[in-house]
Amino acid sequence: MRKKLRFWGLDVHAETIAVAIAEPDGEVRSLGTIANREDSVRKFIKKFGSPEQLRACYEAGPTGFVLYWQLAQLGVECAVVAPSLVPKKPGDRVKTDRRDALKLARSHRSGDLTAVWVPDEHSEALRDLVRQREAGKQDQLRARHRLTKFLLRTGQRPPVGLKAWTERYVRWLAQIRYTQPAQEVTLRDCMNEFEHMSARVKRLEEASSK
Repeated sequence: MRKKLRFWGLDVHAETIAVAIAEPDGEVRSLGTIANREDSVRKFIKKFGSPEQLRACYEAGPTGFVLYWQLAQLGVECAVVAPSLVPKKPGDRVKTDRRDALKLARSHRSGDLTAVWVPDEHSEALRDLVRQREAGKQDQLRARHRLTKFLLRTGQRPPVGLKAWTERYVRWLAQIRYTQPAQEVTLRDCMNEFEHMSARVKRLEEASSK
């Protein structure tokens, strides 16, 4: 069975995929570049007969696992590989999409690649939500820092013993007034940003807990 397997190396980018193939007889050649679109991938696979005889691979990267899931649905076994573990020849520093695809195809056929764990679509969706929650908390922290630095520059001090970011602290913030209209606008904008980020974090935390 393995003698008939054909190994694809895919150099994947946002808009294009450079494709190379390693044939059972030893030949390794470029198949050109296709659009990174579902219909283009489907049409390309049809040119090669039975998808069960294909073994594809590409490097993990910013395009995620969408191509992996698509290939799996089309019956093509695919490996997403760790870029840092792809074999490199000493002194080989010239990188092109075509060369990278050829190298992947050749290495995949020889079994020299290390695949990473690929989550299913549900697990990846949860990971996206967690990432978004962490991004929201970082934005919330930046909003707090901007507000407290503005208050410090303008001489506004909370009452002694008032703990920051409690409900009482937020009520104190709402009572601050400036005689300079520009500072009043700045304060309100900082407050709006803080409130927006706090609501965002709360919304994402509620979604994460479901």
